[in-house]
Amino acid sequence: MVMTVSTSPEGNLSLMVLEASLTALAVALSFAWPRLCDGWYRRAERVFCRLAAKRALSVAAVGLSAVLLRLAILPLHPVPLPSVIDDFSNLLAADTFAHGHLTNPTPAMWVHFETIHVDMKPTYTSMYFPAQGLMMAGGTVLFGHPWFGILAFSGLMCGAICWTLQAWLPPSWALLGGFLAVLRISLFSYWTNTYHTAGVIAALGGALVLGSLPRVTGAARSRDMFVMAVGVVILVLSRPYEGMLLCLPVAAVLGRWLWTSKRLPGAPTLVRRVLPAVLVLVLGGLWLGHYDKEAFGSPLTLPYSVNRATYALAPYYVWQKQRPAPAYRHEEMRRFYEVDELHDYERVHSISGFPKMTLIKAIRGIYFFSGVALVPPLFMLPWALGDRRIRLLVAGLCVLAIGMAVEVYLFPHYLAPFTVAFYAVGLQAMRHLRVWRPGGKDTGLAIVRAVVTICVLMAGLRLFDRQLGCPVPGRPVSTWICNWFGPDHFEPERKSVERELEKHPGGQLVIVRYASAHDPIDEWVFNDADIDGSKIIWARDMDEASNRDLIRHYSDRKAWLARPDSDTAKLTPYPLPEQVTTASR
Repeated sequence: MVMTVSTSPEGNLSLMVLEASLTALAVALSFAWPRLCDGWYRRAERVFCRLAAKRALSVAAVGLSAVLLRLAILPLHPVPLPSVIDDFSNLLAADTFAHGHLTNPTPAMWVHFETIHVDMKPTYTSMYFPAQGLMMAGGTVLFGHPWFGILAFSGLMCGAICWTLQAWLPPSWALLGGFLAVLRISLFSYWTNTYHTAGVIAALGGALVLGSLPRVTGAARSRDMFVMAVGVVILVLSRPYEGMLLCLPVAAVLGRWLWTSKRLPGAPTLVRRVLPAVLVLVLGGLWLGHYDKEAFGSPLTLPYSVNRATYALAPYYVWQKQRPAPAYRHEEMRRFYEVDELHDYERVHSISGFPKMTLIKAIRGIYFFSGVALVPPLFMLPWALGDRRIRLLVAGLCVLAIGMAVEVYLFPHYLAPFTVAFYAVGLQAMRHLRVWRPGGKDTGLAIVRAVVTICVLMAGLRLFDRQLGCPVPGRPVSTWICNWFGPDHFEPERKSVERELEKHPGGQLVIVRYASAHDPIDEWVFNDADIDGSKIIWARDMDEASNRDLIRHYSDRKAWLARPDSDTAKLTPYPLPEQVTTASR
């Protein structure tokens, strides 16, 4: 069988350029005609404020909107397909948890299955922290597909953002922040339209911690302490480093509150209120320790550790030295760790490159949350940053900036625990812009109204990006990791091959042979948790003797040769020598 896969052409018009053009036009119109559509906006704002006054209903409306709107657009933007290495690693964890296991035994022919971001020793498991896998396993068990776990937590995240902002800002601004999160993160971003980020669940954890803090210091209720502890556990299981950066200023505020507050309940009452939170923290820590022991051999060996020690040259922090190169068994893995990863490390790990890369990381992170439309309010940051209302959040973002500056890599989901802090500071800047009246005109009010309108409009246009001639391409990955538009729905070539193989009776064995210039990000060798029980097994091409051993081990399966870089035949029957064919019968 010979199979070819076609790809759709990319458009010439960029969504970012379109958003920038609309924003520039809106700002110009705000200066020229600040009262444009004033009556319509006033009526809409009255309805909005009435909803915002009902705090619980606001939270529910935001959370349900995130889920229902994404379900409504499934005909245009279907359930996403996995495409990159991190997707498959997290899906391995989800498949493992969904079958009631913490990890899997090392498969017999594991050298052929060795792949990026997956551990084979001491057990066969994802290298990542377990929160993302647990979230997707819930989707598999409850709804039949791992993506629906992401969707459900996307709704929880947006609702939690609104709930948290209610503790820091007036109700109407909290509701606005929640709906902006729906438009700019929940519907289209790669946090919710791929399988390789803990962004949604880490943002939920950070929101629970920051939303509980003012409530704990204000009333010292047991339920608020409990919610804070749940948030901390979520951060530990998803993004512990950035979670630690978030918890440092929170712990400082709690310590000061305990030391100076004169409205604290008595010691016995306080202990009773704190006990459920402490229990959650202890159970969360014990579960992670048990998971680490089962998966990595020791309760003190955290996820990432084994994988990085086995394969990686580049460390995660700028003060760390490059590791010695291991003996790679596969050229694609060597190229990923020695070329792709090491290149970024070398750029950051130099006197000239560090400032430049730090600036790039800052722009990348801010742009993910603001896009172009929400940039105009940021010009009011000098006034917003000095406000007492959000002083702690600003301090937390400063801690984050230091923590990210010393980390080699930065993708927007690294910042996820601070999502609500970004929104709170941005909304406070928007509040200052709203009352800005140059020349006695309501220009600032008009700009605020306009940028919110553009966010709604761009979400609508994003639905029809292909029809507009500006789809977000599947490659390169940076086109959707570094902006809020997220990847457009596309079918990777690997998935096309998989669909074809599923039509064949019996088990299938696919030996993947790459060209010398293959992009390691486009990895095909990923398998389910139960490799031997899978319909399709994906394996790396090695020398002829090793391949024959693999085929003999799976003699009950049809053997194929996949060549992802071929312009014509992507998949052909594996050319078996006569003696192997005879021995397999």
